[in-house]
Amino acid sequence: MTPSSRDRISVDLHGLKAALFARAQATGSSPSELVRKAVAQSLGEPVSTTSEPHTPCFPGRNDERVRLGLRMQRDDAAALLAAARRVGLGTGDFVASLVSGVPVVLEGCGRGEHIAAITASSAELSTLSRDIHHLSNLLRNGDVVPALAYRDMLKTLDADIRRHLLLAAGVLAGLRPRSHAPQPSPTLKC
Repeated sequence: MTPSSRDRISVDLHGLKAALFARAQATGSSPSELVRKAVAQSLGEPVSTTSEPHTPCFPGRNDERVRLGLRMQRDDAAALLAAARRVGLGTGDFVASLVSGVPVVLEGCGRGEHIAAITASSAELSTLSRDIHHLSNLLRNGDVVPALAYRDMLKTLDADIRRHLLLAAGVLAGLRPRSHAPQPSPTLKC
């Protein structure tokens, strides 16, 4: 049998797996790296200084929330909490949004401001819809004179709807991680 360049073996840990994962997480290394170092030290071999890129192992479902501890200076921790509060997110969601590249968070805009803007625009669109419905009833009944009051509204209807759609697209793009947004859309300016 030709040995692999990675020299893999399987080891029965006899109940030590949880402790191994906890120690690896505490030291910021992978379980494999920790075992490799222990074996190298036991054999009197030099410990390899090259390490693989480490992604912490969080067993469980992908959609399950996990606890992650961060060590930072007190001032940095206060700034993190203040920034999360400013954009209306919990600390974990704020950090995850930064990592995901959510534009609203990266630009320091308030998530609430974006939501308020789209809510106000949607309310205007709803009023516009009621006006069009009322105009339609007037025209159906042959009430031309009262219907003429809606003439100016009809002149700007196309622009009003386009403005709302651009705002909605910008808000949604601002709330979505960059990895999901193929191209920048017009966004609400902070």
